Amino acid sequence: MKYFFLFISTFLFAQQTKKVDFTSVSAHLSLDAVEKSISGTVNYSFEILKPIDTLKIDAQNMNFSKVLLNQNNVQFINSGKQLLIVYPFQKGKKQLVFDYTATPKQTLYFVGSANSDDAQIWTQGQGKYTSNWFPSFDDVNEKLIFNIKIEFDSNYQVISNGILKQKNSNGKKTIWQYQMEKPMSSYLLMLAIGKFEKKIQFSKSKIPLELYLENKDTSRFEPTYRYSARIFNFLEKEIGVKYPWGIYKQVPVRDFLYAGMENTSATLFATRYVVDSTGFVDRNYTNVDAHELAHQWFGDLVTAASGKHHWLQEGFATYYALLVEKSIYGEDYFYSKMYESIQQIKYASRTDSIPILNEKASSLSFYQKGAWALFALHQEIGDKKFKKIIKKYLKKFAYKNVTTEDFFAEIKKVSRFDTDSFSKEWLESTSINTPNVNKLLVKNKITKILLELDKIKSKPLAEKQGFFKLILMSDAHYSAKVMVVDQLKNETFEAKKPFLDLVMNSKNLPVRQAVAYSLPKIPEGFRMDYESLMDDESYQTQEIALLYLWRNFPKQRLDYLEKSKKWIGFNDYNLRTLWLSLALMTPEYSINKQEAIDELISYSSEKYEATTRQNALEKLIGFQIINDTVLTNLVKATTHHMWQFSKFGRDSIRTLLKNQEYKDAFLRILPSLDKKEQFQLNRLLN
Repeated sequence: MKYFFLFISTFLFAQQTKKVDFTSVSAHLSLDAVEKSISGTVNYSFEILKPIDTLKIDAQNMNFSKVLLNQNNVQFINSGKQLLIVYPFQKGKKQLVFDYTATPKQTLYFVGSANSDDAQIWTQGQGKYTSNWFPSFDDVNEKLIFNIKIEFDSNYQVISNGILKQKNSNGKKTIWQYQMEKPMSSYLLMLAIGKFEKKIQFSKSKIPLELYLENKDTSRFEPTYRYSARIFNFLEKEIGVKYPWGIYKQVPVRDFLYAGMENTSATLFATRYVVDSTGFVDRNYTNVDAHELAHQWFGDLVTAASGKHHWLQEGFATYYALLVEKSIYGEDYFYSKMYESIQQIKYASRTDSIPILNEKASSLSFYQKGAWALFALHQEIGDKKFKKIIKKYLKKFAYKNVTTEDFFAEIKKVSRFDTDSFSKEWLESTSINTPNVNKLLVKNKITKILLELDKIKSKPLAEKQGFFKLILMSDAHYSAKVMVVDQLKNETFEAKKPFLDLVMNSKNLPVRQAVAYSLPKIPEGFRMDYESLMDDESYQTQEIALLYLWRNFPKQRLDYLEKSKKWIGFNDYNLRTLWLSLALMTPEYSINKQEAIDELISYSSEKYEATTRQNALEKLIGFQIINDTVLTNLVKATTHHMWQFSKFGRDSIRTLLKNQEYKDAFLRILPSLDKKEQFQLNRLLN
């Protein structure tokens, strides 16, 4: 009977949004960090527009009780995927209240240990479905106002969408009440729980900007959020529509699945972007900050009606993030990024047969090609008309859902722009009109240089060395100089040394970094020049410089290790894990070997984030520092919620299993693993 009703409900829900208008939901939720579960009472307000006999709310693997319709018991069916209310609904306003419990396998993530005081809990709805942790709507076209109370340990901070209306503590537990004023799609509902410090800034329009960091990272507020207020002010002015949500929060969480996620009024982002001033050089938050904030208009305020129109969210957010970066880093930076992305798009178009207007299009298409489409439109119709279109579009469809045709309709009201030709060229085709693209690029001096460099890349050095020297001696943007270094890779050292000298005599960090990567084999005559890279204010440059110098010059290894012994690097310990590995592989270096091994292995444990664990495991395996603890930590990686890390774990185990000694070791540790870990290892062993 359950499956019959599931079929019926699936058919009916295609029409549900036309017959039922869910207006708001309030909930009182409680989370258990030990059991990794959530429970609560949910209260939905809705209006029946046309008679209907089954109401559906998406709910994955949940248990329900005390289900009341207008305060009366009502028949319900729990299909395992939906909560179905079977009732002859007539027109009018209704209220549905129920209790639920769930132990989600995805979308609600418990990180760290509840027993060791470092727990974090956070959500990721987009692409995973909020209905795994909160009974809601997978259909993005169902928008409603969320008001959520969350009860949790008073030692932690709780963050959710909207404005914090109330906070009540009874000692051990605190109830945090958050309230939204406008409707949104369910995938944008969020929770973040952890131990954070908060700083508040205000935009020029008086919007409070709440900036969060973990307690241990408070010294990194300035570099991490260096441009956040500036980005907010720029986007409000550039878009021309006031920020629609009243408050804006940004929270870094450990082991996040993506770079960032634009939950309404509250962006979550990966801790890799929590940096000090040196880390800012290679991993700053600027682009992600701008991209996720732009989504508050393009995605949260105005939401694509289906996956086919996803570019209306990602293309817009990508383009506006680039406009932000242009305002901060300059026009040359902007155009160099446009050049870089179109090269990626061209390369992908050789095999990518799915255009933007298809829900199965690639991320590159939705994001980068979508941004390029907007850039082309912006350039064609001019800044004044473009801004007018965007403003009208956002105001007309505020808190609603849109299609590409809706956007085109707004273009036609302002301009005689040929949207049909535009759509065929950018949205319905996977090919690139190179002449048209180049016309847009050559408006900038740096992209003229990049295009010229690309044109001569196959020519012998003798024919282009004058041009190379001209670029390296000029004040041209670093992207052109990096391209010169890249084209020198396959030349003999003697031939390219004059050009490398020009770079090494400069203080241009990205170009010097390009040289660092380009020389895995370093001639003795260039050793001292290359050693200067260890002093560059870049953890990425320092990492590659230390590794290459250690490999190339055994006699100087003690000097290199002594110089770098206090290096830590990014928050994934990239420099520390490398140093420990090299120190252990240098017999003549005085170090407590066991302490160093223990420290390196500790970075591979569950105490640290996935990026740190992978850094450590790569080095432990690469340098053959492998024992049962290392193998156990490698198996634990296979059960991690980050697919990249779990894949790394599986791939590494497959490689090690080719060696009978390691296969025997894996069999030896098998009984000590938990059930999930045993399952994963058995799959690889068999």
